[in-house]
Amino acid sequence: MRKLLLLVLFVLVTMVTYAGGYRVSVQGQRAMAMGHTGVAVVNSAELVFFNPAGLVYLENKLNVSVGASGIFSEVIFQNEELGISSETDNSVGTPLNVYASYQVNEWMSVGLGVYTPYGSEVTWPTDWAGSQLVNNIDLAAIYIQPVVSFKLSDHFSIGGGPIYVTGSVNFNRNASRTTTDLEGNRSNITVDDTGVSNWGWSIGAMFNPTENFHLGFSYRSEIILESTDGEATFANFPNSPLAPANGTTGFEAELPLPAELTVGLSYEYKKWLFAFDYNRQFWDVYESLDLTFGNGQTSINPRNYKNSSVYRFGLQYAATEKITLRAGYYIDESPVQAGFFAPETPRNDSDGFSGGLSFAITPKLAIDASFFFLRFEEIDASYDFGANGESFGGTYESSAFGPGIGLTYKM
Repeated sequence: MRKLLLLVLFVLVTMVTYAGGYRVSVQGQRAMAMGHTGVAVVNSAELVFFNPAGLVYLENKLNVSVGASGIFSEVIFQNEELGISSETDNSVGTPLNVYASYQVNEWMSVGLGVYTPYGSEVTWPTDWAGSQLVNNIDLAAIYIQPVVSFKLSDHFSIGGGPIYVTGSVNFNRNASRTTTDLEGNRSNITVDDTGVSNWGWSIGAMFNPTENFHLGFSYRSEIILESTDGEATFANFPNSPLAPANGTTGFEAELPLPAELTVGLSYEYKKWLFAFDYNRQFWDVYESLDLTFGNGQTSINPRNYKNSSVYRFGLQYAATEKITLRAGYYIDESPVQAGFFAPETPRNDSDGFSGGLSFAITPKLAIDASFFFLRFEEIDASYDFGANGESFGGTYESSAFGPGIGLTYKM
């Protein structure tokens, strides 16, 4: 089992990618199948992420959950007035997670989680109409979270712990709509950095008025990733005193990973389980994406995100001793305000539909499967803060689909 966990951790750290979206809500196969509910659901080590306070109520001494999803997404842009259109490459993201918990005694459990809640991978055609904002971006953030959980009584528990985050970014955009070198190649800038890290924390609580009714609370702190040792490459700029020199220099930037608050409940009746989560994401910390380059150039990119909410509903049915069925629905509000719709994170309000099942191979080992479909509302949006006050906008159509598979082990 130890070798298996080390292998999964190695794969997670080396292969994590994303498709569409800055916040990627795929942190557990059982939870995902139920609309990503979990703050008040006691069923696996996924509680390390959703609410560490619940770990002390798991029946088994050791619990391990491992999962991966494949996310297929696309974004289509068009501006009928200008007669232009583009669409992103149909990239495939693979967010992964591994959780483990161990019951030290009747009143204390410990756990560890490695997961990927933030990231973005978007690739537009080179030199497309909005290339002055983005050609491609690959952003990843890996969370490593040890937790401890204390049972204060049969009805109340608390839990939490520190969070270590390490991230990377690779971002390319053209300098403007018109700037080229003497051969007509578009001037562009690429920034790249890895190993950017920082610390945060989490805390949770669970209250059980009855054996079948649970109330949950979970909070994860804001974490700011500060890039100070990255490289910025300027290419295809004209030989002019008004243009930056071609070549590589350093850059500094900050990217916020916002705080999150989740409250929810679950109720079990015979073979049925109903869950509801309300999730609040404090995106107002993301005011601007500003870069300061070592050659004296700066890039100021206002974002002005607003706080947003997600409403999640989940249902579970124990069909047989071996098969458990799940379904879910959620409403995900966009944090992007009018006039700030940048195509590196082309995200608007969406409806999510999910489902899945667990099949118990043995009393100790089960296969967990899930899927989700995100239907984003078609939106007419623009980004009004480009270079020299340029505005870029049109109609965006987006969708995403994600099947997932995982294993749950207990003993």
